[in-house]
Amino acid sequence: MKQLIIDRFEGKFAICEDKEQRYFAIETAELPEGAKEGCVLDITDEGELQLNQEQTQERRQQILDKQRRAFQ
Repeated sequence: MKQLIIDRFEGKFAICEDKEQRYFAIETAELPEGAKEGCVLDITDEGELQLNQEQTQERRQQILDKQRRAFQ
C-alpha cells in the first residue's frame, strides 16, 4: 500500500510527499475528513485516500521527541 504525507496546503490543493520524496498535488475536496498538515494518508488498491491515524500519531511523536532532544 502506498502512503503519502501531507506537507502543506496551497490554495485548494494539498501538497503531499511520498517515500521517494516526490510531491503530488491533491485537491482538498478529495482528502478524507480531518486531514491536515503532517497526516499520513494510505492509498487503497481502489485509489481511495484514507487517513492513517496510527502512523500519523507515531510520526508526530517522533517529531516531538526530536524537538525535545534538540532543545535540551
